[in-house]
Amino acid sequence: MDPLIGSTPRETLERVSASLGCSPTSAEVASYLDMHDKLRHLREKFLLPKIADLPTSDLSLVDGSKECIYLVGNSLGLQPKMARTYLEEELDKWAKMGVHGHTEGSRPWAWAENNIEELMANVVGAKAEEVALMNGLTVNLHLLMLSFYKPTAARHKILLENKAFPSDHYAVESQIRLRGFDPQQSMLLLSARPGEETLRTEDILQVIEEEGDSIAVVMFSGVQYYTGQLFNLAAITEAGHRKGCYVGFDCAHAAGNAELKLHDWGVDFACWCSYKVSRPQDLLFVVHAFNATTDSLTPRLTVSEFRCRRSGRSVCPRETQRRHPTSVSADVLSVFILTLLGWWGHALETRFKMSNTLELQPGVSGFRLSNQPILLVCPLQASLEVFNMTSMQALRRKSLLLTGYLEYLIQHHYAEDPAQPHKPHIRIITPSDPEQRGCQLSLSFSVPIRKVFQELEKRGVTCDMREPSVLRIAPVPLYNTFSDVHRFIEMLGSALAATGSQ
Repeated sequence: MDPLIGSTPRETLERVSASLGCSPTSAEVASYLDMHDKLRHLREKFLLPKIADLPTSDLSLVDGSKECIYLVGNSLGLQPKMARTYLEEELDKWAKMGVHGHTEGSRPWAWAENNIEELMANVVGAKAEEVALMNGLTVNLHLLMLSFYKPTAARHKILLENKAFPSDHYAVESQIRLRGFDPQQSMLLLSARPGEETLRTEDILQVIEEEGDSIAVVMFSGVQYYTGQLFNLAAITEAGHRKGCYVGFDCAHAAGNAELKLHDWGVDFACWCSYKVSRPQDLLFVVHAFNATTDSLTPRLTVSEFRCRRSGRSVCPRETQRRHPTSVSADVLSVFILTLLGWWGHALETRFKMSNTLELQPGVSGFRLSNQPILLVCPLQASLEVFNMTSMQALRRKSLLLTGYLEYLIQHHYAEDPAQPHKPHIRIITPSDPEQRGCQLSLSFSVPIRKVFQELEKRGVTCDMREPSVLRIAPVPLYNTFSDVHRFIEMLGSALAATGSQ
């Protein structure tokens, strides 16, 4: 029997502990789960830092020869072992071939990014032709909103969460100003209910229903960076489309973390960075959904709307489509929807003829402005090849139990106890519903956390702190183990004791 399948995390832990004759909090349970983890071989594909190599470690407290407890994959994934190999291959090619490296070898620099888009598409539930590798996160947010945010006097608002990641917030604010509108009037910021930390799906959908006629774009994150909440992207997309809005997502914290189905959900646009899939730099992917009428990679605009927009008349997105089901072709619409053009959006077959007569690639590939640095493509290829050794379904299955195990141990050891009011306790602000979270749990402490965070770092724990009061702990199913989680709980106890809080 596979202990990772078939029940809730709590039931699994209690069943395993009963069979072992020990407590669910025992290290024996973690060892058993690791032994039966069908994905445990993937850890060998990554480089785990040693405690002694971390600049924050105190070797008087811990054994520096051990691997660190790395629980910060939501900020930066570990380095795949093949990354160095691929980088050295290209450096060697550069040394030996010079400019010929643009078109020669297994990874020609002039189109190397095209070779890994199918691997990336599998991670986010898209088609290969719906994914393009380009730029950085904020740059692509701007490019996408330049194309999809077409405000009118009646429809000018952008809906986003109140505590959106700064990249999203600043980009939205500046795009609104760029179009001559006032962010105070056009930024529709959605906050959690009083006393709550996360947004309720019904509240998001209600705002879209009530305000949708004035909303041009719904632009949410996939996973909220601070709380770790995984939004219901399918429901938000459907609600936005029903009201005639474009719907897009910043999936930086969701790609490679949750099981996404961007194509099936009909998302208009999405972007995400690759540092969650084990790369230190910020290459970015964008996707926008296929047209349900023509099966082409275009936003849902119609011939009538295209003609009206071209003549300067404003038409509500999607309303025209309901009246006129005939859709404009992908090539024509790509020219229309793109605001900024670059050489790399030109068709590869004739790109180097340098004719200055644009042959725009259809769909998302037309958004490209320039080619990607090969030295950034290499580590990403190494990472995506590891993802290709399994599936997002299998990773998600392990993640549910891994994060559930962390939740169980936190609640067991650090739940608020009225009988011990002075004992430090931890509140998990990430939703308890597994369907509303990825691998991250955001922990809010009853004691000041900065000192606790520093004591954890001294003991070889790598996590991150977010102001004002949260530690984000993210066990990644690609390489984290159940023993990592158990060791973290032990180190957390030591850190609290060192601060005088235990």
